[in-house]
Amino acid sequence: MNFRRVVTGHDSHGRSIIAQDGPAANLFGPAGAPYLINFWTTRARSGKDDPADGDIPLAPGPGGATFRFFRVPPESASAHLDEAEQRRRIAAYYAQVGAPTAHVEGRHPGFHRTASIDYIVLLEGEVSLLVDEGEVALRPFDVVVQRGTSHAWVNRGETTALMMAVLVDEPDPQGR
Repeated sequence: MNFRRVVTGHDSHGRSIIAQDGPAANLFGPAGAPYLINFWTTRARSGKDDPADGDIPLAPGPGGATFRFFRVPPESASAHLDEAEQRRRIAAYYAQVGAPTAHVEGRHPGFHRTASIDYIVLLEGEVSLLVDEGEVALRPFDVVVQRGTSHAWVNRGETTALMMAVLVDEPDPQGR
């Protein structure tokens, strides 16, 4: 699936223009089926004109936000790996996206936590949200407000699930 991104801007006279129109260029994961697709970030870490053109951190920068799509492959894709190897690979993934401390111990190898409030929509497929003390099966267009809790996304279906997320930096996502 190709993701088209249209970004508006202003010309030198202050008139609105289409500044960018094309495929999302900042992808993380295998060619043809990336896991993370960043469309935009605020408070960019680079001085580039396109804030989504840079590294793909898991969480937004301080005071920032990130708009992305992400994929959750079926559990069957890693069923040949023992749990220790799954945890090792997932920990390596979090290190690659600049969040080595986000990976936490939990009842599933994919448990992680960030200091952000995440607004997440399941677009295609089947996914369950696991938390320390519960689980909920999601259907397409269900919305999750994830408030800095330990959690994992689990796909017990047969096809890769597609999700959309807006992550907003929040030092205290529980609002305490």
